[in-house]
Amino acid sequence: MKQQVIAIIDVGKTNKKLFLFDQHYRIVYERSARFIETHDEDGFPCENLESLRLSVFDSLRDVLHQGEFEVKALNFSTYGASIVYIDDKGKPLTPLYNYLKPYPHELEDRFYKTYGNKTVFAAKTASPVLGSLNSGLQLYRIKYEQPEVFANIKYALHLPQYLSFLITNQAFSDITSIGCHTALWDFRKHLYHRWVTKEHVESKLAPILSATEVLRPVFPTGKYVVGIGLHDSSAALIPYLVNFHEPFILISTGTWCISLNPFNEQGLTKEELLADCLCYMNYKGKAVKASRLFAGHILEEEVKKIASVFHTNVARYRVMAFDPAIIARLNALKRDDQGDVSGKFTFTNRDWSQYKNCEEAYHQLMIDIVELQKCSTQLVLKSSPARRIFVDGGFSKNVIYMNLLAMAFPHLEVFAASMAQATALGAALAIHDSWNKKRIPNDIIELKYYSVAQETVQQGE
Repeated sequence: MKQQVIAIIDVGKTNKKLFLFDQHYRIVYERSARFIETHDEDGFPCENLESLRLSVFDSLRDVLHQGEFEVKALNFSTYGASIVYIDDKGKPLTPLYNYLKPYPHELEDRFYKTYGNKTVFAAKTASPVLGSLNSGLQLYRIKYEQPEVFANIKYALHLPQYLSFLITNQAFSDITSIGCHTALWDFRKHLYHRWVTKEHVESKLAPILSATEVLRPVFPTGKYVVGIGLHDSSAALIPYLVNFHEPFILISTGTWCISLNPFNEQGLTKEELLADCLCYMNYKGKAVKASRLFAGHILEEEVKKIASVFHTNVARYRVMAFDPAIIARLNALKRDDQGDVSGKFTFTNRDWSQYKNCEEAYHQLMIDIVELQKCSTQLVLKSSPARRIFVDGGFSKNVIYMNLLAMAFPHLEVFAASMAQATALGAALAIHDSWNKKRIPNDIIELKYYSVAQETVQQGE
């Protein structure tokens, strides 16, 4: 008898993966691919959309024809702020423009002069002024720089919904993509911002469908259902929302450390916007206040410097043990330089050669990073009932970071969380009721508790 599974296509900026989860949400198959970037008409690097399209079909054909598995459902999770413009035949009209592409200053000024003060607009749309990262402004740019393309757009689909469209030939919009710093959605009125209608953009946006709904496939055909896809950050939050009902904060760590608070219902303030706060939308349409810190990048760059000073391999620092005596000694020293967490996060350069050894230097680096992390997380923690912090991603495995974080938030329970592929798992859980008759397991997230006393015990929920 074939094993019943759900297939998830998870598209990151670097790696594109296909996972098969069984009915207990254990990964039973994994396939990975990487594509060479192409360039848009201006020579700026961008995703190779055709390679991605072919990979989706190839991967799906492969698993559908495997004798070992019976695919009951398919869903997608991808990075955000990326739109595919399709014509009435479903063909892309442009390259998949990179959200890092510089946005024209004159066009940006024109937009905000027409639709209001940047701060007021950002507060309404929960979207700090981020240029092309505000994907709605990408569509605005198409209208004024490529009017002939704009005229031929049938639908502007965020990347997860485009991948779903490839399989179902049905176009829908998803609230997790719309609500991801797009400048499209008015969070106060719970509908599109007035500029979307005034600029005749709303007619280019497909109808909104719940992320829990499913469609039937057109190609490749089969007896499976298809989700409409989710934005990756919102997908990664789903396993926590499903498993934990008491208020919590999730710090999702990687290059960026994003503090997500699904239980902070207060609107963004001017100060929070200036500190790079924003709101995501969860898969049920509720705002999730978030703050960002470039901590993974900071760690990577500074570890290279420390390794160079002490002639060590950078790999050593990934497994360095926590030493409370070093922390106590460093905390006793007067430190005049502090990280600045206002506006864009910065990091004060240190002279790492002044430290006794690499262990001391690295502990100081982690003290600096956690000080920044505390300031960043506090932005979404205040006025919130949250009593727990979950940390997933790379920093959850860093025992120095985790112990220092517990010390920084002594009034909260701090846990390192681990699970197999949170983003893909979230996309699978979103459509659980459409393919899986078993109950969602209560052990899909493994937790390790960090106390202020630096003692760790295994916890499970």
